[in-house]
Amino acid sequence: MMARPADRGPEFLQGLAGQLLVNEPMSRHTTWRTGGTAQYFYTPADRQDLLALLARLPGDIPVHWVGLGSNLLVRDGGLSGIVIRTAKGLNEITVHPGRVLYAESGVSCAKIARRAAQCNLTGVEFLAGVPGSFGGALAMNAGAFSGETWQWVKQVEWVDRSGNISIHPSAEVRHAYREVELPAETWILGGWLALEKAGPGYRGRDRIRDFLDRRAASQPVQSANAGSVFRNPAGDFAARLIEEAGLKGRESGDAVISPVHSNFIINRGRATSADIENLIRLARNEVRRCSGIELETEVRIIGEAA
Repeated sequence: MMARPADRGPEFLQGLAGQLLVNEPMSRHTTWRTGGTAQYFYTPADRQDLLALLARLPGDIPVHWVGLGSNLLVRDGGLSGIVIRTAKGLNEITVHPGRVLYAESGVSCAKIARRAAQCNLTGVEFLAGVPGSFGGALAMNAGAFSGETWQWVKQVEWVDRSGNISIHPSAEVRHAYREVELPAETWILGGWLALEKAGPGYRGRDRIRDFLDRRAASQPVQSANAGSVFRNPAGDFAARLIEEAGLKGRESGDAVISPVHSNFIINRGRATSADIENLIRLARNEVRRCSGIELETEVRIIGEAA
């Protein structure tokens, strides 16, 4: 379905400046390259356009926020309501005095890592290995290489479905490993990171390159995937448990538990979301049977089954 101007969409989208797609395949917007259609798929032109949309959004319209589409499985039956894509319209990134970096939710994590390094600020080089947007990293406390996003968060701003913005110091927001507690129907607009000044001889680009090389050597980065599927249980690793259960390389349709890293499921080209979810269910069941450990998904699973 080709894009059409927002003023030709439903009444609550008329007069807005963003781009509307109707019955848009989510396979075009997720890194797994699967998923049914979204009833409405809206990319705001900027922050003010987003706020105007939220202010007029009917209360019975389901809302789904998507950044770069990683860490997300959309079922084959698709999504009712509206998907709001932040990756293009919410892309401001600025560095302020006092070693503080601000970014809106649509900025990629990799861009934040690079900008910080360019400004001789250190702490978030690991974000180069997080294949998603800053909003998603804030919403789930994403991490890599022993670093976590909320280690560095000074404050965040979020918005409710009426378009009301509020700013909250990190101490006011409960967060833990791969978990952040936000009020219902509240979405992150951006956040401030309090970073450290790099010392003499700092080579930020080299550190980022090292993280990326380590990621490429241990993860199936060239395949369609959504990142780590399961959280690591306390004191253990999901990949080890899945491999111990004999599931490395297990297939369902055109989806496969990666032979490179067992906590990744890859789409070899024609997998459906149901194929992927079958493997998620299989891994949970077999790990529970073999070790008694209940794996918890790190990826979000939304939408209706076909």
